[in-house]
Amino acid sequence: MIVEERIYKIRNGRMSRYLQLVREEGLAIQQPILGRLIGYFTTEIGVLSQVTHIWAYEDMQDRAKRRQTLAEDPRWQVFLPKLAENIEQAENRILLPTDFSPLR
Repeated sequence: MIVEERIYKIRNGRMSRYLQLVREEGLAIQQPILGRLIGYFTTEIGVLSQVTHIWAYEDMQDRAKRRQTLAEDPRWQVFLPKLAENIEQAENRILLPTDFSPLR
């Protein structure tokens, strides 16, 4: 299993709008395609105006297939520009669980 961590720096004053879009439209498109959502998180201490969402996949091939399916989905193609206008910066990391991690 792999875990993908996506960190978005949200433009000042746009956090509520970003979260509303995800809550009301985005997750209904993403979750059935991407599968295992670990969680969506916001920051309160440290770097502010950040959203982190974490997804689990069987392996890199599973991730690539699911991400491609999402990118090709017409609903996502319409939705993405609305979401992107709220994002200032994006970061992505693939995390590999250790052999003693509860998420293996």
